[in-house]
Amino acid sequence: MQKKIDIPIDVTAETKCSYCPDSRCCTYVTQQLDKPRSKDDFRLLLWQVSHQNVEVYKDSDGWFLLFNGSCEHLEADGKCAIYETRPPICRDHTNDHCELDSPAEEGFDLYFTNYEQLLKYCRKRFKKWDKKKKEKKS
Repeated sequence: MQKKIDIPIDVTAETKCSYCPDSRCCTYVTQQLDKPRSKDDFRLLLWQVSHQNVEVYKDSDGWFLLFNGSCEHLEADGKCAIYETRPPICRDHTNDHCELDSPAEEGFDLYFTNYEQLLKYCRKRFKKWDKKKKEKKS
């Protein structure tokens, strides 16, 4: 979990990014998911969160996979090496309210950083999580 950074009151949108010590918005990618409903949906999430740098969260917008990994164009000083030709999603990004204001995790309803955390949730959500299906005999 990221800690909150104190920034000056007179900071503007144009200067705000210079106060971010690790260019937080350029160090991960999220992908929205269909709402998981079944055990099979959650088994897939368990497999996904089992991979390094993959997390799962739910917020007011839905369920997401979070892939931790810095943009390859992020320079050591936190600036974008391709700023003039950056992709549209980067151009459209606004810092009106960003992780410099408060960590994203503060807005998460559910947050799973590893397999064990999600498995514990699955067992609570599905009372018969560990019971195996009986196979039909032909």
